[in-house]
Amino acid sequence: MTNQPSHPTPPNPATPAPELFTWEFATNPYPTYAWLREHAPVHRTRLPSGVEAWLVTRYADAKQALADPRLSKNPAHHDEPAHAKGKTGIPGERKAELMTHLLNIDPPDHTRLRRLVSKAFTPRRVAEFTPRVQELTNDLIDRFAAEGSADLIHDFAFPLPIYAICDLLGVPREDQDDFRDWAGMMIRHGGGPRGGVARSVKKMRSYLADLIHRKREALPDTPDPLPGEDLLSGLIRASDHGEHLTENEAAAMAFILLFAGFETTVNLIGNGMYALLTHPEQRARLEKSLAAGESGLLETGVEELLRYDGPVELATWRFATRPLTLGEQDIAAGDPVLVVLAAADRDPERFADPDVLDLGRRDNQHLGYGHGIHYCLGAPLARLEGQTALATLLTRLPDLQLAGDPADLRWRGGLIMRGLRTLPVEFTPERR
Repeated sequence: MTNQPSHPTPPNPATPAPELFTWEFATNPYPTYAWLREHAPVHRTRLPSGVEAWLVTRYADAKQALADPRLSKNPAHHDEPAHAKGKTGIPGERKAELMTHLLNIDPPDHTRLRRLVSKAFTPRRVAEFTPRVQELTNDLIDRFAAEGSADLIHDFAFPLPIYAICDLLGVPREDQDDFRDWAGMMIRHGGGPRGGVARSVKKMRSYLADLIHRKREALPDTPDPLPGEDLLSGLIRASDHGEHLTENEAAAMAFILLFAGFETTVNLIGNGMYALLTHPEQRARLEKSLAAGESGLLETGVEELLRYDGPVELATWRFATRPLTLGEQDIAAGDPVLVVLAAADRDPERFADPDVLDLGRRDNQHLGYGHGIHYCLGAPLARLEGQTALATLLTRLPDLQLAGDPADLRWRGGLIMRGLRTLPVEFTPERR
């Protein structure tokens, strides 16, 4: 850390607060976040949904808030019925009985569920999945490599994590296109038909409940997992002192792995590739490293892409269980608090030259996947997919470039995630 956080600078009337949540803001929120860090690091604002919440923008305050037990993940602590109206959380998750997942609960329930899920979702299971991620990556690139152009979001970044998490969970291949359709509706963030997200959540919940029931019935009565056993069977099998996940808990966990896991990876690949395409010197540095058969710069590079323009702009909702002070700001019990990861990860008090993309950055304890007990369980899988996707694209399509003006690109609306709607590219077609 370079310096201790300074006191907020009183707002200067000559430089009024920039406007939040406009299309211009969505395109490049970082100047606005810099203003907030300087003048109003814990800032109360009215969100587009009408809900009022505190935005936390400095790294030190963000790290404190992410681990503060007084800030609950349980929406029951909100002092408004906003969650029941779908204004916080995931639309439709309450009606679909999908509330009991790790993003909505606190200890001791969170401790128990995370321990059970961790027994199934192990680093070893993710490592064993590496060849399948590479196979999926190659298959998707094969579909457009001979064309000379593609939309890297629609043709690549979107389907890769969907098919990967479906394979990992054990969703039959013949059903995976349904998941792609449901996920597509969720990722539109209001761009689809009214109520479309909630309907997709309901369909996914119904399918998962049936699949879990069938897998439970077919699960061999053995104490240890069988070779190649899928994650959903592992969730069903996982126990702690004889206690197992209920079918509702298993469905909620599978749902959140899909919902939270796929969109973060879509955005990691999309934002990451866009950053490389617009920073040719850093891209060339990575390509040289890959050509030499090295992996170190790829690993630090993905961490830097997560920090520089990460897939999750704001951490998911937290609610004050009692009055507290954060960044010299008094927060009342029941108030919603949103930690702005994108702002914290560009804080000059924590990162040297924070607006510079440096793939070799070493001191890089970014908050892209959270901090504390709610640190993202799927981070190892997302890193695997991100590293595999970027390395394979750069290796197979070495003259890949943006097709069109970067100013014409549009970012998806939505509060939590940050990602491009499209990423059109062109390249020399591969010969078959």
